[in-house]
Amino acid sequence: MVAETQGEKGVNMAEGELDILQIQALLPHRYPFLLVDRILEIQDATRIVGIKNVTANEQFFQGHFPGHPIMPGVLLLEVMAQVGGVLARKTAMGTGHPTVFLTGIEKAKFRRPVVPGDQLRVEVEVLRRKDPFWKMAGKILVESSLVCEAEMTAMVKVEGNEA
Repeated sequence: MVAETQGEKGVNMAEGELDILQIQALLPHRYPFLLVDRILEIQDATRIVGIKNVTANEQFFQGHFPGHPIMPGVLLLEVMAQVGGVLARKTAMGTGHPTVFLTGIEKAKFRRPVVPGDQLRVEVEVLRRKDPFWKMAGKILVESSLVCEAEMTAMVKVEGNEA
């Protein structure tokens, strides 16, 4: 049985879920660059699962490509980085507000195009963590099909910590 909590506006959410308002409280990104719609689960400081709903109204589809819309690969990497950023912000040690800086992308592979109507399931797990540095592996699935995978490195700067 999954425990439920009251989310914003009284919406029932499973324990560990975050809605868009809670995500906005953690990430500095805003429209049109906020690319995470919901967090489904957070496991300690080791794993997170998020959702991005891809719609035909996304601004990037106007130019990528007219008549054949495909989500740019760099934005798939950004989706993974933002989901990983939520995990880092939720679990960072120290006082004040942590800031997450993406420092590298390695082993990025794109397996199939992402098109309007796809729902991206973004899974990120921590490979190593030695504060302030994090190394994470991410993958994006549409239904059960692997779309993209990469390893990311980030630095988390927290007020009150030396970094």
